[in-house]
Amino acid sequence: MRVSQNASLKSYNTFGIDVKAKTLISVESVDELISVLKKNDTEDLFILGGGSNMLLTQNIDTTVIHIDIKGFEVVRETEEFVFVKSYAGENWHEFVLYTLENNWGGLENLSLIPGNVGTSPIQNIGAYGVELKDHFVSCDALDIQTLEVINFTAEECEFDYRNSIFKNKVKGKYIITNVVFKLTKANHKLLTSYGAINEALVEMGVNNVGIRDISNAVIKIRQQKLPDPKELGNSGSFFKNPVISNKEFEVLKEQFPEIPSYNVGEDSIKIPAGWLIDKAGLKGYREGNTGVHKNQALVLVNYGEATGEEILKLSRKVQEEILTKFNIYLEPEVNII
Repeated sequence: MRVSQNASLKSYNTFGIDVKAKTLISVESVDELISVLKKNDTEDLFILGGGSNMLLTQNIDTTVIHIDIKGFEVVRETEEFVFVKSYAGENWHEFVLYTLENNWGGLENLSLIPGNVGTSPIQNIGAYGVELKDHFVSCDALDIQTLEVINFTAEECEFDYRNSIFKNKVKGKYIITNVVFKLTKANHKLLTSYGAINEALVEMGVNNVGIRDISNAVIKIRQQKLPDPKELGNSGSFFKNPVISNKEFEVLKEQFPEIPSYNVGEDSIKIPAGWLIDKAGLKGYREGNTGVHKNQALVLVNYGEATGEEILKLSRKVQEEILTKFNIYLEPEVNII
């Protein structure tokens, strides 16, 4: 356990926002976590994971608990599948690489997503045709009030598009301590049709495609389109891709015949938010120390010394522009603190 006072959180959030925490405590086990919760007012705590899906707009005038619980383990195996547990403090991409090193398939399309394993179910992270829920088995979560560890199944997590029970119904009531995934040991299901994966594989000269090749292709695509948070502060996709009705889509299609779309239900169409922002002329837009990334309009960036308030102001400008031009409200994917 590590404790520091008036601690900068700049290196604990991928936007690189330099706000302070009154007290910062890093815990490395569930027992340490329980000990800290017993000694502090649970109504006055801030839980911090990988810091990849948040925008800090002010100092945290309370105790911040950084979840730094590490480790992987195989909990069960069959002839076809392996059930792997990762503890919450593990970096998500490092975990994906660990599964690939063992030739376990399922998470390769989710390579290079920022953040930690413990926060991945909250958001139901997803990319290139795969979502966390597709391979999720269960997670253990500590009840902040009772200090009891509860196991949540996939059904109990109520996963939806970039959503889960932890993001709404029980938000702030639990701390996820580990997650179990079901992965293939052989006969992997290879998903290459989404986005530019096939194109990247061709460019890489890959003929006999395997899970490592898909991961490398995804990494190549993401590195070309998305800035490295270590070099340019960002939180990945800032907004969710909006889902609209078929009727609303037909109206937009008349005005913008080239608008891309994806069917997500009988009467639901998903529109790429990045396309909307680009079409509104905001791709590459800069305002002081903040801006919309030049290669990926869905990403807002910190050019160095931006405050959280400045990035929040920019996000609201983007929302207003899209609402005016397309009559679509862009919902933030990141948590505004």
